Amino acid sequence: MAIVSALTIIRSLALFHITLAYFFLISPKTIANQNVVFLLGEAMQLPTPRDFNKPSGATAFIAVLLAFFGLADLTAASLPDEVSDTYWGTQTPVRLLFLFGVTGYSYMFKEGGMFTTREKGYSFDAGDGLNNSIVFTWAFLELTMWFWVFLTLRDERRQRALQLIEKRKAEHAHL
Repeated sequence: MAIVSALTIIRSLALFHITLAYFFLISPKTIANQNVVFLLGEAMQLPTPRDFNKPSGATAFIAVLLAFFGLADLTAASLPDEVSDTYWGTQTPVRLLFLFGVTGYSYMFKEGGMFTTREKGYSFDAGDGLNNSIVFTWAFLELTMWFWVFLTLRDERRQRALQLIEKRKAEHAHL
């Protein structure tokens, strides 16, 4: 059995989302200046956007979305066990797939990346705003946390199945 349960990881992640929402609303520069953002951005050769130096409409919108997701996840983590297992068992792979796509896109389509056009001059693509160190760091950290949740859920499901088998064996032996 895992040391930390899946629901504990999910609750921690939800509280982290609410904390991020606060900082995106009050001081987005605090997030942009974090060492992990700098380290991952430099390692992946991604620029750090200057749009996060002061609060703006975009950072306020990000804050609202993160707060909404944090509160929704806290609510879903308090569901009864049967419903929670089904919900998180279907929700986790979807989130993993989405976050893998965002992480891959922000790295592969960066300027000078694997899938960028080699034309001279500048052309704006719709996803250019996603190719920066903040988006990559967020998506990468979320991806690793949700993968941990996925593995923990799978382990907990296996443990419950083994306990059910043992219980049925004991009932069958008792008859």
